[in-house]
Amino acid sequence: MKKVAILENLGITAEALGEFKNKFAGEVEFSEYAKTFDVPTLIEEAKDADAVMIANMPLPGAVISACDKLRFIDVAFTGVDHVDLKAAAAKNIKVSNASGFSNEAVSELVIGMAISVLRNITETQVRARTGGTKDGLVGCELMDKTVGIVGCGRIGRRTAEMLRVFGCEILAYNRNIHKDMPEYIKQVSLEELLRASDIVVLHCPLNDSTRGMIDYGKLCMMKKSAILINVARGPVTNEDDLARALKEGVIAGAAVDVFTKEPPLPEDTQMLQTPNTLVTPHIAFATKESMLRRAAIVFDNLRAWLDGGQNNIIV
Repeated sequence: MKKVAILENLGITAEALGEFKNKFAGEVEFSEYAKTFDVPTLIEEAKDADAVMIANMPLPGAVISACDKLRFIDVAFTGVDHVDLKAAAAKNIKVSNASGFSNEAVSELVIGMAISVLRNITETQVRARTGGTKDGLVGCELMDKTVGIVGCGRIGRRTAEMLRVFGCEILAYNRNIHKDMPEYIKQVSLEELLRASDIVVLHCPLNDSTRGMIDYGKLCMMKKSAILINVARGPVTNEDDLARALKEGVIAGAAVDVFTKEPPLPEDTQMLQTPNTLVTPHIAFATKESMLRRAAIVFDNLRAWLDGGQNNIIV
């Protein structure tokens, strides 16, 4: 019987988790643990496992290297930058992700963030609750805005599809030109996208080429009236540079769901002190529907691996 260690909560009810696990009765012995960042604890929890399931909890190489029985890492997340893939590959450990589970959730949050910042919803709510009015806070419409999407993969394209309904012009930047891009999405260079867009949305993965990609120089290319929305990964932006740009009025505002550190954020985090900034604690992927969809994908990944195949291949 295979042993599978679920190393953190998958965001679904115990009843739903039980239903997924019951499909493997007689084949798999599951063990469940609370999320931890302590390496010795993780090694102890995973040392006898044939496979582990994680969400966005880091899985460092020290843990992977210490677990001699480990053969499969099932990641309940789209991005896998929190897993030491080199360590996994070195031990011939397969890695799969949950690609596609949060397309709707992330894209819908982008729409909500864009409208919230454009219409000053956070500030006007405070006004309404304290006996104030809208004076000085009359906002703008999303219609007819030019939106630049950095990283126009499946989530980016779903965001573009939604924005098109609002009458937006869509620009996109990827490292390579995509021949199958919908006709209403214009592919341009990053510099052209930054200069032309009223709203810039970051959907790109975090890797060596995107780490720190949006720095002060790139922010200075944007319109002073522009808004930056980051629902990708915190380190895609230089957080200090973004805070500086917002404080200096280089851009008009930002909506940020991801940070250099995973929330809870320290009180002295610069992005908590910047003007015209909507901040959320990494919620883009998380809806009740997406969590169930994600669980279904990772348990399908497990089934495929047990049967000698592999879905959603990363390594």
